[in-house]
Amino acid sequence: MAKHNELGHQGELFAAQYLESINYQIIETDWQYNHKDIDIIALDENQTLVFIEVKTRRNDLFGSPADAIDQQKMQNLIRCANTFIRMHKYNGNSRFDVISLIGTQPPFALTHIKDAFNAATAFG
Repeated sequence: MAKHNELGHQGELFAAQYLESINYQIIETDWQYNHKDIDIIALDENQTLVFIEVKTRRNDLFGSPADAIDQQKMQNLIRCANTFIRMHKYNGNSRFDVISLIGTQPPFALTHIKDAFNAATAFG
């Protein structure tokens, strides 16, 4: 595995552990559909289905890791999430969160952005 992929994988594991520590129930990790993926799918404490994008960077010299999520990425995440919702016949509330991690190894500096974007943001 390439070094940057290892960092991303470590970040996703760290993010999942963080989410479990705040009582989120992890449903899926690295869920893929049609060559697109969602890093983490979880239920929060209110039973809201949360689609979580995890961005890990060694440092923030070029801005927050969350800044790497552009409009195209948001659209892809929304399309992928809609497919997951249809496949699982889910009809409750859902949202998109971003977990931004900075560091070279755990424990990372973590920022959890709840309700980071929605269809209006991505397609507006």
